[in-house]
Amino acid sequence: MADINLTSNSRRQLTLFVEPTDALTIERVRQRFNPQQFELIKAHVTLCREDELKDLEKVIANLFLLIETQRSIHIEFSKVKRFENGKGVFLLATGENKEFKELRKQVLNSLYANPGNHEPHITLMHPRNSTCNDEIFSEIEKLILPAKLEFKRISLIEQENGGQWRVVREFEFISPA
Repeated sequence: MADINLTSNSRRQLTLFVEPTDALTIERVRQRFNPQQFELIKAHVTLCREDELKDLEKVIANLFLLIETQRSIHIEFSKVKRFENGKGVFLLATGENKEFKELRKQVLNSLYANPGNHEPHITLMHPRNSTCNDEIFSEIEKLILPAKLEFKRISLIEQENGGQWRVVREFEFISPA
């Protein structure tokens, strides 16, 4: 089992990384307009934030049960949107996202009565370390970005002292039939 001891300067999350072949255009945008975030973490959808992983042993037990039956999930995305007073840019998921919500519910089973409505998205420009303007946004809007992505695994990731995120453990879904 993964080492679940955290230092005071550590953060953990459960993440769905975009498959490298699907991430080419997304990563080019991130590298060009948000190189700092690009260096910290690959393109992803956050499944569970650190505050939801307080009982990591139970979460990991849930993950082991889940991967015995879970097949890959798909998320559809809308066009790019700005957020945080226009400083940030993301691809926001569209539709009801039933697969994503069910996945969160299973991962957080018996930890939260209602795991909350976390909307899946892929951040292209994080407002913490980049600033979008109308010219940049117009350029990004013209790109053809993936409208639907398949996610094949859940990654437990960790960040120490604000540095680069690293994968602690991966939980691979079973292969499609």
